Amino acid sequence: MAYGFGRRMTQLTAPAAVGRATLRAERASLSAQARRQGIQNSRWLLVPALGAVVLLFLVPLMRMLELSLFDPAFTLAHYAEFLGTGTYVRVMLNTVMLAFNVSAICILLGYPVAYAINSTSPRTRRLFLIPVMLPYLTSLMVRTYAWMVLLGTNGMVNGFLSLLGLGPYKLMNNSLGVYIGMVHVLLPLMILPICNTMQSIDMRLVHAAEGLGATRWQAFVRVFAPLSLPGVAAGTGLVFIIALGFFVTPALLGALENMTVSMLIENQVGVALNWGFAAAIGMVLLVATMATLALAMLALKAVGRTMASGGVRLLGSV
Repeated sequence: MAYGFGRRMTQLTAPAAVGRATLRAERASLSAQARRQGIQNSRWLLVPALGAVVLLFLVPLMRMLELSLFDPAFTLAHYAEFLGTGTYVRVMLNTVMLAFNVSAICILLGYPVAYAINSTSPRTRRLFLIPVMLPYLTSLMVRTYAWMVLLGTNGMVNGFLSLLGLGPYKLMNNSLGVYIGMVHVLLPLMILPICNTMQSIDMRLVHAAEGLGATRWQAFVRVFAPLSLPGVAAGTGLVFIIALGFFVTPALLGALENMTVSMLIENQVGVALNWGFAAAIGMVLLVATMATLALAMLALKAVGRTMASGGVRLLGSV
């Protein structure tokens, strides 16, 4: 009798189980179909952004390429003039080195600041980010003129040094003034990406390394620092690209030997009225920027692999 009762219960519950499985399958199918439809519909949202990129970036870029190659017939004379003149090549190299040095200084100053901000509580972190972003509420021109007031021969810095019996020193119209002004403007662009990356790092990985016998310094070098390199790469890319095109700060705080490519382009467009040559300089700068960034990203990846694999054993063993 018990056997018959169990058999009848099985016969009664089997259709219900099949019905529930069918219902789950139908729900899964409808959910997958909705996701596919949502993805297909969301692609149309990219059309305005792609149109803006084409209109505001690709079209002017193609126009600049046309100006550099046709004058009015096809020619490579502008590129030959730039690459064949030592002064122009030296200006290009000086610009790349200026951008590279500014990026390196921003890394050295920005990484400890970002680490200190990330080590605080979320509320304190927001308070510390305010002074980092506050300079961007002021015009770049105003900030540059402020540095001229501070760094001038009779400025506040030399005035303070004179009270100590020092100076006056030449703090502007040279490379020092250019570096001070550019680092002040670009440093937040290094701090913010590094802070964002550090906040996404799972600190349990660092604690696990310490639990396995690593010192705090070893855990930082072997675990935390490699995981923060994407933020360093993003910040370096932002700072380097913007530094390559800087015009106001080198023009106001620098001297003739601090001429950058952007200043050279402005001279060719506004004074010499040689638009074709200016366009050729811009295209050379674009290629140099892309090549330098590609090499920098490869170097950062190599550094990250080396640090994570223990290639910096001397640093990690301190």
